[in-house]
Amino acid sequence: MNLLLIAGTSFALGFSGAMMPGPLLTLTIAETVRRGPIAGPMLILGHALLEGLVVLLLFFGAAELITHPAVFVTVALLGGGMMVWMGYSMLRGLGSLSLDLTAGQTSGLHPVVAGAAISLANPYFTIWWATIGLSYLLVAHEAGPFGVLVFYLCHISSDLVWYGFISGTISYGKRFLSDRGYRIMVGVCALFMIGFGLFFGWRGLGAL
Repeated sequence: MNLLLIAGTSFALGFSGAMMPGPLLTLTIAETVRRGPIAGPMLILGHALLEGLVVLLLFFGAAELITHPAVFVTVALLGGGMMVWMGYSMLRGLGSLSLDLTAGQTSGLHPVVAGAAISLANPYFTIWWATIGLSYLLVAHEAGPFGVLVFYLCHISSDLVWYGFISGTISYGKRFLSDRGYRIMVGVCALFMIGFGLFFGWRGLGAL
């Protein structure tokens, strides 16, 4: 594959994955109504740093480790617990939330840290990289180190475009939100987060 083809296909592949609802989308919505349009890019920065580490690990031979069933169980249980905790933290602070506040965090974590943490807590993140990501990485590697770099950069770009769009749309529509509507939105996101956590924990237990 040439670099242009790698760029186009990796962006399209990443974009199709980015658009799927999940914990990162839920967290993006919750953080955006507090922090504004910068929330999406900050979360994706943490996500991108984690994915860069994954690419390096796969590149240097850790593929066998992340495809091990025990890894899925561990990630599902620990990650599920983390999501439940983050959702609970969001619910606990609902009563004091206001669109006028400038301090505090809806998830209890800095958004860059939260972006990496919520991705790592999602067992399907591991599955994606152990299957689709690894396969595409091997194909991109045929074009040399630049092929791997182009694959990574275009993959991350798709996340940045989508979540930047989500944050921008929600942020500029904030003028139409009341504090009550804001609390309802964050509360719904928190419940979804807890739901994701319980689901992943259940899958982890089922895989034992």
